[in-house]
Amino acid sequence: MGLENIAAAFARARSHNRPALMPYWPLGYPTSELSLDVVLAIARAGADMIELGVPFSDPLADGVVNQRASQIALANGITVAGCMVLAARLRAAGCTIPMFAMGYMNPVMAYGEARYVADWHAAGVDGLILPDLPPEESGELGALCAARHMALVQMVAPTSTPARLKLCADHASGFIYIVQVTGVTGGRIDLADGLREYVGRVKQAALDKPVAVGFGVSTAQHVREIGTFADGAIVGSALVRHAGDAADPARSAYEFVKGLNPIAAQALP
Repeated sequence: MGLENIAAAFARARSHNRPALMPYWPLGYPTSELSLDVVLAIARAGADMIELGVPFSDPLADGVVNQRASQIALANGITVAGCMVLAARLRAAGCTIPMFAMGYMNPVMAYGEARYVADWHAAGVDGLILPDLPPEESGELGALCAARHMALVQMVAPTSTPARLKLCADHASGFIYIVQVTGVTGGRIDLADGLREYVGRVKQAALDKPVAVGFGVSTAQHVREIGTFADGAIVGSALVRHAGDAADPARSAYEFVKGLNPIAAQALP
């Protein structure tokens, strides 16, 4: 579990000459039980890692698709503690791939930073992603994660200066999350102009830390192209939009993710 599990996932993908695939799914959506089924289906469909959304009322980095999913999960009664219970149930059900809890700082502060890290660790999560935590304010949380060999992912944007890229890289663990566009999450037809060069600049600052591209990654072609210059691809809104309202969300999510990474898929029970 933790940093070693994450590094192994990137290494396995690299050994197959493809990027590590990391889908996103909000816990509690469309219901708590269905979200468990969906995440297990995503793992069987060939995901190397998964980003578990922790619903929050004001998800500033999320576009309308993920905002809606979070609101539905909150209306269903999901809480931070409830998300931790679901993560533990995923581990108990046999989900072994690295899991990241993606949330926001307001619930972290309300819950208590030390308790937040300890309880996610106990639930079996390998790392945290917090879009509204700047690197210069991440020291305490980073130390808490490091003590448990958990990752604290840092995010960089197209507007990040060389000095900012270095700062984020210095504070990152697990991987560096490359936001491909200036804006919020949401499916795109094309990858951002200049993405290859932008990723190259991040990799120069990152040294040996893996880099993964997200925000707008939507298709198998996007994933293949990203794999030619980055270590991982993160797919969120396109998956949530495709599967969230389906008659069988787990089956729909499985087919979608399998299409992104067919060589690693297992049969869905």
